[in-house]
Amino acid sequence: MSEAKSIKLPGPDHPISIERNSSRVVVSVGGRVIADTRDALTLYEAHYPAVQYIPRKDVDMALLARTERSTHCPYKGDASYFSIPIGGDRSVDAVWSYETPYAAVAGIKGHVAFYPDRVDGIEVRA
Repeated sequence: MSEAKSIKLPGPDHPISIERNSSRVVVSVGGRVIADTRDALTLYEAHYPAVQYIPRKDVDMALLARTERSTHCPYKGDASYFSIPIGGDRSVDAVWSYETPYAAVAGIKGHVAFYPDRVDGIEVRA
């Protein structure tokens, strides 16, 4: 029997904000550009480092492979994961996406994010 997953709302004790990033964001792995966008969203959550969420339309999804991994965040929902085969072992589960995010962070639907230590670089350019 599975337990119900908790849903928590962002607030003063755990703030979350999403802002449009007008800079160009480029993600590379194995010498290849995986993502290139001017439509990234920057998600700021509590004490965590800011995360760039990139629209799937600006990601070469053909270079990603969905994995079995999934996690649950009480503030954002269930995350699905992808590996980047050209990145080798370092790029396993390097990408995540909240495909049906909770209402408080609905803006990140249709976006993916990358772990900085599992790709060659996440560059934010002017």
